[in-house]
Amino acid sequence: MTASAAGSPEPLDESLVIATLRALAAPRRLVPILVVSVTLLVAQAQSGGSALAVGIALCGSFTLLAPVSWRVIAADRPTPLRILAYATLGAIVVVGIGGAIPRWLRLEPSFLTVPWNLVSSLALYWVGGWGLGRDIDHEVRLVAQRERAERLAREAERAQLLALRAHLDPHFLFNTLNAIAEWCRVDGAVAEEAVLRLASMLRAILAGVRAEWWPLEQELSLVRTLFELYRLRDPSRFSVVLEIDPGASQIPVPPLVLLLLAENAMKHGPGAGHEGEVRLAIRRAPGALHVTLSNPGAYAGPRSGSDGLPTVERRLVLAYDGRARLSIRGEEGRTRVDLELPEVNP
Repeated sequence: MTASAAGSPEPLDESLVIATLRALAAPRRLVPILVVSVTLLVAQAQSGGSALAVGIALCGSFTLLAPVSWRVIAADRPTPLRILAYATLGAIVVVGIGGAIPRWLRLEPSFLTVPWNLVSSLALYWVGGWGLGRDIDHEVRLVAQRERAERLAREAERAQLLALRAHLDPHFLFNTLNAIAEWCRVDGAVAEEAVLRLASMLRAILAGVRAEWWPLEQELSLVRTLFELYRLRDPSRFSVVLEIDPGASQIPVPPLVLLLLAENAMKHGPGAGHEGEVRLAIRRAPGALHVTLSNPGAYAGPRSGSDGLPTVERRLVLAYDGRARLSIRGEEGRTRVDLELPEVNP
């Protein structure tokens, strides 16, 4: 089914009729329709084959024509005149099928065509069409609202990206700039290298905020630059081990997700004074990408006020519809992050 931007029902054309019939075929509507229709048809069949044909036509008007006519005539703007038009159409259809046609064909009165039951049939047409039509309209609006909420969530996430929500720690940037200022006095070559690496990293981040997906190799380029900048500041404190599956480089991933995790590892590992090995392993499995990142320093649990990992989790939910898996735990005086990303074709 489709809906307009305002969440109103589909345009009044053939697509509306098709969409209504498709909605009526949904099990949660089809099963009650069949229960009511079969019950009426069993009673109607007692009067013979001709009566059964009339019953099928009447049940079809209740369950198919009525909701379609309600949505076409009155659903978008149920004014008194439109409701009257819907009711008049129902009276013409039901009286025609259940009264005029049997009389014209000289059929005997049957369960659904005797006068009082014909009135009940008309009520079924009016109420059934109105109820089913309104239910379909509510579903259309609900789907439109959900899609709008998802779009707003993605737009909000993009706004965070545009605000450089990569969450590179400001202290890291300030410390790196301060280190560059110091190197300018004592080691111009190192200062120049640091400036170029930092500029390259920020340029890549700005490119990332404009993209919903990019190849893993671009993400890894950012992560390597981050590690190198930390090593320029304190080359003896830690070492880096990268184990990257060559077949994984072109797999699309959401920009800056791994960078956030790597920055978090550096901030709470070597950046917090812990010496040792920072290890990043990425391997490709059938239909998935497995990422393991570990750093020195015991895991202290979620930190109050931290929004780095919650930002990663929101990004993963939006990008993979809840199918990605992220976990973080302590492991023999170290912190380990495990991330599983399903392969997608954006």
